[in-house]
Amino acid sequence: MKIKSYEMFTVPPRWLFLKVETDDGLIGWGEPVIEGKAATVKAAVAELMDTIIGKDPMNIEGIWNELYRSGFYRGGPILMSALAGIDQALWDIKGKYYDAPVHQLLGGKAREKIKVYSWVGGDRPQDVGAAALELKNTGITAVKMNATEELQYIDSYSKVDEVLERVASIREACGKDFGIGIDFHGRVHKPMAKVLAKELEQFRPMFLEEPALPENNENLRDIAMHTSIPIATGERMFSKWQFKTLLQDGYVDIIQPDLSHAGGITECKKIISMAEAYDVAAAPHCPLGPIALAACIQVDATCHNAVIQEQSLGIHYNKGNDILDYVTDASVFEYTKGHVEVLDKPGLGIEINEDYVRERSLVGHNWKNPVWKHEDGSIAEW
Repeated sequence: MKIKSYEMFTVPPRWLFLKVETDDGLIGWGEPVIEGKAATVKAAVAELMDTIIGKDPMNIEGIWNELYRSGFYRGGPILMSALAGIDQALWDIKGKYYDAPVHQLLGGKAREKIKVYSWVGGDRPQDVGAAALELKNTGITAVKMNATEELQYIDSYSKVDEVLERVASIREACGKDFGIGIDFHGRVHKPMAKVLAKELEQFRPMFLEEPALPENNENLRDIAMHTSIPIATGERMFSKWQFKTLLQDGYVDIIQPDLSHAGGITECKKIISMAEAYDVAAAPHCPLGPIALAACIQVDATCHNAVIQEQSLGIHYNKGNDILDYVTDASVFEYTKGHVEVLDKPGLGIEINEDYVRERSLVGHNWKNPVWKHEDGSIAEW
């Protein structure tokens, strides 16, 4: 069996899908994309795919290493996202070839289901208590929110109070056992992150996410010293080599590799296993489409330290289309009591509606990250 051809589809709301076909007629799907850089990743996928046409898709480790190591310049968000989507598609093919879900090829299930959380509020969350309660009433047991608008290095305590009010509204509406993840999104610098981390303890959140930008991970030490709240990070880290230093430093409690950004199933399985050796949990990042989510669930199924899974159903970014639109059987992502069942169909466990993908690719998207500025006109962190 050889890799024969590939196609890519830019589809709303902000995703890129990859279809890989073999000379035996097997088809695998992947989701290689960086939010706001879909066209750039698409070009990188084409460059990588052209080098593996005619190769045996079953040799995933060999192909992964060739695509990663044969280039003088390695890693980074674009190349690793391109590689991630290819890797997902190859695993999808392999599972279909053996008529088995990917998790069986990775060693089998360690669980039957994985807890999920939903997003509440937008980039600038305001009235989140009622929104969180509405999600709770649908069976969701945990949410994540963007904590704050962008903050200056030293900012006003009135903005801190606004964050506390938002989190308090969720806690009051949903009760003491409802999970609240608070995403700093890297937009809070260390001085204010320490203040927020200490003040937020009263609400007993699940975690604080990206209280420091990944290029400033050394700041996690100081922030961790100011709080008992678990610290999560990793969505903007792209290889086992980046996570190695983070884990060795010992100030992260939950890692969040993204299976569409950090080298796919092959690399993220290794990253999460590394974290287990450091007694660190995993909650894969996934504000993306159905292929990325299916890949996450396949890996979650095999990892003892996977604790919760992000998913994008209803997220504020999903304008025009949502994750269920592109699958033929929406029940595969049915959430029951805050959990999703492990996907047991062959490959990634979902069937993509190719006709609909082609239809929506004619619409496409040109989603861009917003550019924010502080009151003084300086560029704010995203």
